[in-house]
Amino acid sequence: MLEDLSAHLLDIAMNSVAAGARRVQASIQEKPLGFLKLEVIDDGGGVDLSEAVATNPFRNTSRTSRRVGLGLSFLKQSAEQCGGSFHFLSEPGRGTRVSASFSLSHIDTPPLGDLPGACLILMIAAPSARWVFTLESETLDSEEISQALGGLEALRFPAVALRVKPLIARALSFPSRVWRKQSNFIADCAIA
Repeated sequence: MLEDLSAHLLDIAMNSVAAGARRVQASIQEKPLGFLKLEVIDDGGGVDLSEAVATNPFRNTSRTSRRVGLGLSFLKQSAEQCGGSFHFLSEPGRGTRVSASFSLSHIDTPPLGDLPGACLILMIAAPSARWVFTLESETLDSEEISQALGGLEALRFPAVALRVKPLIARALSFPSRVWRKQSNFIADCAIA
């Protein structure tokens, strides 16, 4: 079982990359009636699977190293155990949308975890994808970071990644103008 929402986000978003997505939107938002919604939308290859098949760990996996895929199953189980819901919608050639909601009042609702760290890991793992992260009303587009650094590949340098992570945290916590003010700082972090 994955321990927090950022771990679920990493798992589902990396599935998007494996499906050839060039753009991945990931959001975590508080919804009316006390629910938290995690959603990942991609423009990848999509699949022709029903939700029941997609969430069955023994019938669906793209891995060659093992015959079981647990990411969607764990997310669905976690959401439903917390009084929430899970939805999977995919269409070949058009992409996939995965969403899960969690009751904020339920004792087993997972914590957010290290969301800035998850965003950073995804950008490092797939620098050619365009990542759009939204936490509540604050959005961070990897295109801004890429422009400031001359490409997301610069994040592979530990000194750059360590300086960018707090900026990601601020960008998702404060209005987007804070990120724009920090762009020069990011550019200064780039190692030639």
